[in-house]
Amino acid sequence: MSGVVAIVADRIGWEERELMRRLADGDIRAQWRNDESMTLGVPPDETLREIELALIRSRSYTRGGLLAGVLEASGVRTVNTADAVHMCENKLTLRRVLYRVGVPVPEFRLVLSRKDFRTALEQLPLPLVIKPVFGGMGRRVFLVHERRTAQSFYDYIEDLGHSFEQASLVERYLGQRSIRCFVVGREIVAAAEFESTGSDEWRSNAAVGSRQRYVGHGGDIENIVDKVVGVLGPGIYGVDLFEGPDGPVVNEVNHAPAFRAMAAATGIDIAAAVGDHLRGLLT
Repeated sequence: MSGVVAIVADRIGWEERELMRRLADGDIRAQWRNDESMTLGVPPDETLREIELALIRSRSYTRGGLLAGVLEASGVRTVNTADAVHMCENKLTLRRVLYRVGVPVPEFRLVLSRKDFRTALEQLPLPLVIKPVFGGMGRRVFLVHERRTAQSFYDYIEDLGHSFEQASLVERYLGQRSIRCFVVGREIVAAAEFESTGSDEWRSNAAVGSRQRYVGHGGDIENIVDKVVGVLGPGIYGVDLFEGPDGPVVNEVNHAPAFRAMAAATGIDIAAAVGDHLRGLLT
């Protein structure tokens, strides 16, 4: 292979090291490109000429989509595409697009003000979850059990200051378990159930220390994920689902999913699957 696969991220974590190792095993040159210092623009920088493919692994809620867009304009193929990354970075945009094509999503209310929040509390049954439109890894997510304490949660949101950070979704709490499907290309290569650790933690995110175990992924889940990929296009995704009153619903899709916990729980070499997919794109 003559070109370089650039792994665009703010740091080299466990996943990035595994991906670089797997690519090197296949005689593919992989380089880390720090998403904080690429300084992209037009006309393209000369240093981009050697990049044949860019794997976007940015943890930022804005950098990934912005960088992917400029890379694509510079003639560099990106995984995932800029359009897909932008949709995944914005929970509202993603849910709106999925809902329009018939993919089940949780019932929610968009909250942009305290008045919105009061109305959402009247319309949805407790307990409720408040989460930022732009965010991930379980951060700034609140569980509301009582209406009399709900306003104090919004005090915190209101004090964030910027409307970008204040934009929130309010939705029904659907339990302590979720299912994550790791998608490579168009296929689910691994699936695991994530469950919160107990009474002192209700979130099921791996980033906050949940328990994981292997689960199958046929039937409704496979059909739903297939529709999600139909919207976003083939790529590398972590599709998170909850069990709703009428079946599985898509909570969110991560465009740069972590997979260390899932690989340990399932015994599946996810890095190898991603490496094989990227290798196929280069041929």
